[in-house]
Amino acid sequence: MNSPHGPHGPHSQPEQTSSAAYLALVEGRLAADGCATRWEDWAGVPVLVGRRADFRLSWMATKLHLFTVAAAVPEITVSTVAAFTDQVMKYAKDTKGGLPVGLQNGVGSFPVLVSDRVEPAAVQWAEEQQRVKFSSMARPVVVDNARQYVGMYRGKPALGRVYANYFIEKGSRYFYGQQ
Repeated sequence: MNSPHGPHGPHSQPEQTSSAAYLALVEGRLAADGCATRWEDWAGVPVLVGRRADFRLSWMATKLHLFTVAAAVPEITVSTVAAFTDQVMKYAKDTKGGLPVGLQNGVGSFPVLVSDRVEPAAVQWAEEQQRVKFSSMARPVVVDNARQYVGMYRGKPALGRVYANYFIEKGSRYFYGQQ
């Protein structure tokens, strides 16, 4: 089943409909891409955490620490995905270790929420832009199992533009199953 094309290119669907099955797919894709993965308990909610770090001279000789944090929730609203995004950005910055953020180090994250009940406005919020706080970027991902639709920003923003292709490639691989 194909989803409609959005303003930033084609969006495909989760390959299975249950939230647990989709999170298992993401966990496998993260591991196949060399991410360390583990499950954590965030206030009683099981959360998948994937982590990797990459260094590129083309990124002005910086190392980017990429965190993927995914959870199944009963419902996704704009306030739910916004709060989760802030929580994931703080978690990634606090957890990355090493040199402080900004000193040849950046932090990127994919805050991922999966549900069968998703407000259309939450998908639009995720697709509209990358979220940026000093040397920390997030591209929220909203997975609507009922519609079999994955929404995330796939553009190239002014801030963090140097990392845009990396985020697009990783997002396509992890959430859409594209190689």
